[in-house]
Amino acid sequence: MGRREVCNRIHEVGIVPAIRVDSSDDAVFAADAVASGGIPVVEVTMTVPGAIDVIADLVRRHPQMLVGAGTVLDRDTARRSVDAGAHFLTSPGLDPELLEFATGGEIAFLPGALTPTEVWATWKAGCDMVKIFPCAQVGGPKYIRALRRPFPHVPLIASGGVNQHTASDFMLAGASALGIGGALIPREAIENRQTDRIHELARRFLEAVRTARVQLQAES
Repeated sequence: MGRREVCNRIHEVGIVPAIRVDSSDDAVFAADAVASGGIPVVEVTMTVPGAIDVIADLVRRHPQMLVGAGTVLDRDTARRSVDAGAHFLTSPGLDPELLEFATGGEIAFLPGALTPTEVWATWKAGCDMVKIFPCAQVGGPKYIRALRRPFPHVPLIASGGVNQHTASDFMLAGASALGIGGALIPREAIENRQTDRIHELARRFLEAVRTARVQLQAES
């Protein structure tokens, strides 16, 4: 699956669940629950113990799921993630070595950025999408809307502070997709293996994305 196809799929789904838990078993449960809840995308952060093995397991068992490696900080981790089957890579910021590795291997690269200068530099360097993090601390949906004015052509993933109350607002502000962690996959739901609870949250977030897009289409 090429970079463009991966990014198109992320945009289509509109949600990138971020899994940041304390064990590989918890990570596998969370990813399985999200997938069966209707969200065929997941980002496994490198802070998860055994993250590379988790990625390989998910890719093997969920051939229709986009599995990404998150918080990638060096080229070796990126290489091992891709060898395990990762479809995309994310990092806290733009790293030229990671970008070179990703583009050379036709792997989608979604680095983090915050300021307008960082957004422009990241996009101009050739990255596929730009993850705006942390959104909540700098104005939430209003900040995404402000960034869309000078960068209407840059696909932005809003991350940090996205919850049930703000999801629609972020989409209406112009986000291409939403990066969501604990609001979609609560720690308590993972610890108690509450698959149904995660399914309900997935349904609500998917509906928020759909409703916002319908409204935007009606307004255009």
